[in-house]
Amino acid sequence: MKLNKVLLPLALCIPSFQSNAEDALRQLEVKMDAIATAMIEPSGPGCSVGIIQQGEFIFQKHYGLANVEHNVPISAATRFRMASVSKQFTAMAVLLLADDGLINLDDDIRKYIPGLYEYQQKVSINAMLGHFAGMGDYDTLNELLSEPLHSVSGEPFRLGDEDYLSNDEYYDLLKTLPLLTAPEKEQRYSNFAYNLLTLLVENVSGQTFRAFTTARIFSPLGMKHTFFADDKREVIPHRAYGYISTKNETSGKAKLEVNMTNLYVTGDGGLFTTLEDMRLWNNQFSNPILGKKPAEFIALMNTPNGDFPDRDEHKWYYANGQYTDGRYYFHNGGWLGTSTSFIRRPDTHTSVVAMCNSNSLDTNALTYPVFQILADLDLWHGEDPSVF
Repeated sequence: MKLNKVLLPLALCIPSFQSNAEDALRQLEVKMDAIATAMIEPSGPGCSVGIIQQGEFIFQKHYGLANVEHNVPISAATRFRMASVSKQFTAMAVLLLADDGLINLDDDIRKYIPGLYEYQQKVSINAMLGHFAGMGDYDTLNELLSEPLHSVSGEPFRLGDEDYLSNDEYYDLLKTLPLLTAPEKEQRYSNFAYNLLTLLVENVSGQTFRAFTTARIFSPLGMKHTFFADDKREVIPHRAYGYISTKNETSGKAKLEVNMTNLYVTGDGGLFTTLEDMRLWNNQFSNPILGKKPAEFIALMNTPNGDFPDRDEHKWYYANGQYTDGRYYFHNGGWLGTSTSFIRRPDTHTSVVAMCNSNSLDTNALTYPVFQILADLDLWHGEDPSVF
């Protein structure tokens, strides 16, 4: 059988097209390896990196060690603590309650959390989701307290890995805090707001936040290795242990130290997940299945909570745990022993995620350049790839 004259040139081009695509993917790996190896020591903590197009990985690789003490390499099974990338999962849990008709996003938060400070003005759930509720954060804790919080030594209290509060003690403390500023005035990032949103979910659903998110988000999406960690004593299989590099004051040389939080409240952070499960999460945005009307539900998730830009010179708005400029949706995370970054570009069906187990490693170096690299290699099918 002879090939149709129209099909013949196409048939002759296919091997060349495949070869070009394969060569571009090889070059992509070379470029990503160069970025990773410049910042990651093979014998130290490291990162998992994945680039997703059309719902599948076109690149995924693991660098460094999940546990330096036992020389355990980071692998596909490694679970990373996601820090503030967790917030979009918290936001989706809240939106699911609204989708169920159990809450209204314009409701005052005090309607659902007994014993909360009398703010003397309405603080809506939506404002908390968008960081314009006027609530404080870790760095303003003592400013908000009638008396500064102290440790047993009498020194100022240090939230993180030194002084300790149980989950109940922490939430009880949050309930006593007044607002830092008037609500509905400006975007002011507040981890405290997202902590309180977990109490909202628990009080309305009758489940722990961990149980609710597992039943309503992770299980339906097939995210079998993802959960909110709410117990500091829990054994977490395949956990990436956290580290930090400091400078030895005597020798001036870099010194690696264990850097693990003892704060296991959820909402602002606390999510553990894997690279593959982040791909499944990413795909919920392009092929949604959650919510009564999935397409409308995910559109709401991607809608800014209000007209409060993070920065005037480049208007990034906050949309339920995600910053967006209308093209990109992203969030970074940084906490003790962890550094994360997740960026989506919906119009090109392209996303990148990086998760590192040291807050001395810059995940942005692994994610921000990706879109320009893809454009340079003809693996980008869209307009301007610049992130900032």
